[in-house]
Amino acid sequence: MTKHSIEILLERVASWPEDAQDEFVKSLAEIERKHAGVYTLSDEERAAVRRGLADMREGRLASDKAVDALFSRYGA
Repeated sequence: MTKHSIEILLERVASWPEDAQDEFVKSLAEIERKHAGVYTLSDEERAAVRRGLADMREGRLASDKAVDALFSRYGA
């Protein structure tokens, strides 16, 4: 689709009913999120990140030896 084709479509969208325009905007926002690499964490993921950050702040980290052993075991 060319830039001109997009401009024509946007002009047509302006004449659509408001609910159709809202649907169009939501669809475009979803496509942008998908292709722009923006990821929204779920509540469960957000809680896991917070737990990990708290562990880090409190010094609860794996030792270099433990990390090396894990990588050796799984070939990473």
